[in-house]
Amino acid sequence: MSQTLKYLRALADPTRLRIVALLNDAELSVNELQEITGMGQSRISTHLGVLVETGLLESERKGKRTFYGRRGDEGAVVGELAKQAIAGVAELPERESDLVNLRRVLDEREHKEQAYFNQVAGRFDRSYGPGRSWQAFGHLLLRLLPPLEVADLGSGEGLLSELLARRCKRVIAVDNSDKMVAFGARKAKKNGLKNLEFRHGDLENPPIDPESVDLVVLSQALHHAEDPRRAIEYAAAILRKGGQLMILDLHEHRFERARQLYGDRWLGFAKSDLQQWLEKGGFRDIELAIVAREDEPPHFETILAAGTKG
Repeated sequence: MSQTLKYLRALADPTRLRIVALLNDAELSVNELQEITGMGQSRISTHLGVLVETGLLESERKGKRTFYGRRGDEGAVVGELAKQAIAGVAELPERESDLVNLRRVLDEREHKEQAYFNQVAGRFDRSYGPGRSWQAFGHLLLRLLPPLEVADLGSGEGLLSELLARRCKRVIAVDNSDKMVAFGARKAKKNGLKNLEFRHGDLENPPIDPESVDLVVLSQALHHAEDPRRAIEYAAAILRKGGQLMILDLHEHRFERARQLYGDRWLGFAKSDLQQWLEKGGFRDIELAIVAREDEPPHFETILAAGTKG
């Protein structure tokens, strides 16, 4: 078989074509390709082996990881074949999500703070220290907040709202349960939190004026929304320009019983979905990270998504 036919055969496979198109944009490791495509390591490695052997890709060891990318000396004929093939990748249904996940993975390379935080968290409970606790750290960090106007959507009884109200200029807590709103309002009054207001309403159409708050928080609320994408759009609508949206929710999982046990509509969310919804909602400087994982089965993971309104 001629070399040209080998190139054509390699590029005729849709999965290999996806990989070549991604590596045309950036050098990536196997783990990063897994994150982007959702495919297993062995499958990706097999396709990479074919592409390297054919001469379409090359690999380079950097530290503990191997990165793959397009060859720089592939020749005019091969370069033109690859160019034409990559142009056709736009027709593949996975291309849009691949590009979204590629942006996210490259952004995560530049933001190593979460990895450091996880290292610190891992050391935190290793040895006992009198007076050292996450509760104490939380109070310390809370005092760093500026005097913001905040909307806590899907607030429940308002635990987070109460904490925020002790430092923020104004907090509006919204929940679709009359009982929760009444309970939260009574507690706020009892605790003398005059800057905390509870309102009955829905995540997807909160009773808050457009462009009136600096921060919107959706803490373990989005998986109860009928249309999470719409909820994010409404969060954008009530934010002032330059305001921030912060989402704490479950990472995608397969614990179906959560629907019956907790009334969840959605079994968590994939990073790629949150990235797309935030981008389409007009947010920039988007960050996504897994910030917690439960030790007990089903090992729920908590994802933090944040973005700034453009």
